[in-house]
Amino acid sequence: MAPHKSFHVTTFGCQMNEHDSERMKGMLESLGYREAPERAAADLILFNTCSIREKADERFIAHLHEAKHLKRADPTRVIGVGGCWAQSLKDEVFARFPFVDVAFGPGQVHRLAEFLTSDSLSAQGYFEFEGFTGHLPAKRAREFQGWMQISVGCNLRCSYCIVPSTRGREVSRPIDELVAEAEKSAAEGVYELTLLGQNVNSYGRDLRPQPSSFSELLRRLDSIEGLGRIRYTSPHPKDMREDVIRCHAELESLCPHIHLPLQAGSSRVLKEMRRTYDRARYMDRVALIREHVPDVSLTTDIIVGFPGETEAEFRETLEVADEVGFDSAFTFIYSPRRGTEAATFEDRFVPHEVQVERMERLVEVVQRRARERAQRFVGRTVDVLVEGTSRTDPSRLRGRTPHNKVVNFEGLAGPGEVVPVVVTKATSQTLLGEERLLARAG
Repeated sequence: MAPHKSFHVTTFGCQMNEHDSERMKGMLESLGYREAPERAAADLILFNTCSIREKADERFIAHLHEAKHLKRADPTRVIGVGGCWAQSLKDEVFARFPFVDVAFGPGQVHRLAEFLTSDSLSAQGYFEFEGFTGHLPAKRAREFQGWMQISVGCNLRCSYCIVPSTRGREVSRPIDELVAEAEKSAAEGVYELTLLGQNVNSYGRDLRPQPSSFSELLRRLDSIEGLGRIRYTSPHPKDMREDVIRCHAELESLCPHIHLPLQAGSSRVLKEMRRTYDRARYMDRVALIREHVPDVSLTTDIIVGFPGETEAEFRETLEVADEVGFDSAFTFIYSPRRGTEAATFEDRFVPHEVQVERMERLVEVVQRRARERAQRFVGRTVDVLVEGTSRTDPSRLRGRTPHNKVVNFEGLAGPGEVVPVVVTKATSQTLLGEERLLARAG
């Protein structure tokens, strides 16, 4: 491949997609491509797509039409579409968007290289499930932060979710392989490693002949020299067991942050969602977590306006949000996804204006409780992993605490350094502070 070829990748959606994009970039650079700063300067335009939310679809299609105009100006330009949206539509991609040259599902990232190095660049689609195909070089956005995919696919059948049909059945990677990859990452300078999976805490049960467990993996990773922080996303409440919770209390590198998706506070709605737990089970998990890790940062996902959700059932969600006091929450208005069971509940769809009104009330509760929870950090000195300059004030630095709280602060540290910061103020979203220069010098 000629070394002057260039690429540009646009990523939509979750952290798994961000990780997949890093692997795309690393693979392309190994083929001789270089990354272009903007889409118009690229010979290869790639989109890594998401199909979880309708808005992600709409945003992506708008970007895709921009690529169409760029290809019209330069027909030699190659346009590729990967990820969950591509997998969900499969060959329809080429019928609807004939200017696309290559399309591939999230399990087929490696086939992009096969396409680009083939003799013919006629349109190709790659959508077969092949288990884990991630043994590719990665280009990390920050050298000190890395992702590690511990499993692919999902065996659950949540009625609103398209992931099982786009990523396939759950397949865990061998534990020794993961430990070796984490050791390599640490040797390359990765200080903070985030473990990825659709349901990370069911990890290892499918391994043969010797099943493993998520807690065993966490304990082995904790012993790796140089690995200062371990995070993971996302667990499932039904699989959040005491052995994993104890890891948070006992392992030095495992961050005191758990993202525990709620989705709804009504047991009836949860059953309609096929979430396999009820409100009582969820609250029991919260109580067990806080018993072992009192200072834990709890975050969550909540869907508003699921088909059939009544006002009384929505108030149950408000009650849970108020009682738990999440440190933050990703809140979504329900939108139907093609091919899911919930999309057939059309006769029970909640009017959009009702969904919006409920969302506003939920956000008020979540932000109020998050603001209250954040006050516990004021006056404390917290360790901050510096990520760069503040997005709102270039004269300040921005970093993240073990609790996954963003901190904007005055200081002299560089990206990748871990520095003590005294927290002076807290909002529902961020902390403000000052670097303890004397402590750092000592």
